[in-house]
Amino acid sequence: MNSIKKNFIPVSLFQLFSIGIGPSSSHTVGPMRASHQFVSILQSLGILENVSRVSVELFGSLAMTGHGHATDIAILLGLIGEKPELIDPDTVSAKIENIRKEGALKLLGSHFISFSVAQDLLFLKGKRLPFHSNAMKCKAYNAQGEEIFSKIFYSVGGGFVVDHEEVFSSEKKESEATAEIPYPFHTGAQLLEHCQKTGLSISEIMLANEKTWRSEEEVYEGIWHIWEVMKGCVERGCSQEGILPGGLNVARRAALLHRDLSQKKELEDPSEIFDWVSLYALAVNEENAAGGKVVTAPTNGASGIIPAVLHYYDRFTKNPTKEGIYRFFLTAAAIGILYKEGASLSAAEMGCQGEVGVACSMAAGGLVAALGGTTFQIENAAEIGMEHNLGLTCDPVGGLVQIPCIERNTMGAIKAINAYRLAMNNKTGYRVTLDQVIASMRQTGEDMNSIYKETSEGGLAIHVPVTHPAC
Repeated sequence: MNSIKKNFIPVSLFQLFSIGIGPSSSHTVGPMRASHQFVSILQSLGILENVSRVSVELFGSLAMTGHGHATDIAILLGLIGEKPELIDPDTVSAKIENIRKEGALKLLGSHFISFSVAQDLLFLKGKRLPFHSNAMKCKAYNAQGEEIFSKIFYSVGGGFVVDHEEVFSSEKKESEATAEIPYPFHTGAQLLEHCQKTGLSISEIMLANEKTWRSEEEVYEGIWHIWEVMKGCVERGCSQEGILPGGLNVARRAALLHRDLSQKKELEDPSEIFDWVSLYALAVNEENAAGGKVVTAPTNGASGIIPAVLHYYDRFTKNPTKEGIYRFFLTAAAIGILYKEGASLSAAEMGCQGEVGVACSMAAGGLVAALGGTTFQIENAAEIGMEHNLGLTCDPVGGLVQIPCIERNTMGAIKAINAYRLAMNNKTGYRVTLDQVIASMRQTGEDMNSIYKETSEGGLAIHVPVTHPAC
């Protein structure tokens, strides 16, 4: 991983938990935002009307697994002015079919140009730009075929996008932005120091920082909206049946499991609680794989873990409260920021430890906070959540976010609950800090062979036969 720091502005809870469509935050949501940003820049420069052609070149992991992650579809949607948080998933197929059929599109929905998907959207497999594996270069040309503007974007994980200029002006931007929030932190030690000096909890520290951008009421309303979207995703996932798209012929299981579990009036075995937790994770990640509306938490590939653990809190713990859900989200967001600052949320850099591992850690710490645990119990749970995901590879079969991704979310959710229980029952203290495990995660990701970092060139991706690979 490049040594240049990737965080340029303070990260808000609402950036970590953003609403978008599946199947990938780094390969779908990020590229859609980047292509939308590109045409918006053309408009702001006053040159949109001069554009006769645009092209997009994909590098690294975006090129290797972009087809299976719907990167091409996301870019087309962004070019015509769609945003991941606003688009209706049910309209996507018709919009893309129209572009392919007409051989043309309207930039930002207004400026008509010819567009050949085969010639203007290029997957440059085997080529990589130096800064980040998830790179894309957008170019605009005039009627004479002259390039009039270009920009390189990096989709750095979790739907976050930076452009090439931001990367190399990071020191100044970070300094200016950090001064805006009352409690800046880049490490767990700094976060805990704020808590010790002020007597505030982690969730209260995060709330104070969030109030830099919006009122307290708006923060709580925003959190509750995210929770409602998560619940809606679970409900949809529990009602949909059939085969997931992409060619692997993976059957959706959540609806059948939901019917089986719902027929039981009470738990026949205490371990059946984990069947419900697995159900919630399956429902979300099947929706994600189908291109449905999900919440990045902090990525799409790991989007089922936090909703599953929140459903566990809401249904299977004593006296769940609205305040507990607020504490969960605020605390989980603080933990997510530490991983974004200290390592990465990108599977293309860290392997799946950067997605499922981070989500597990966030969920574990959030659950402790929701149930009234101490600051140190939160840290302990978050550390346990990652410690036992270190080295987790990203090797999607066929380049699709299905195998092993969907089931991996069920495992991450169960691990998070176990981490919470271990931390809450810990009477002897702990030796490994959250900062130490984040540093270990980053080093592991840097040492990990690239074939295990979202390229579909190793692991399950080469040992599971695929009839119609998407990558």
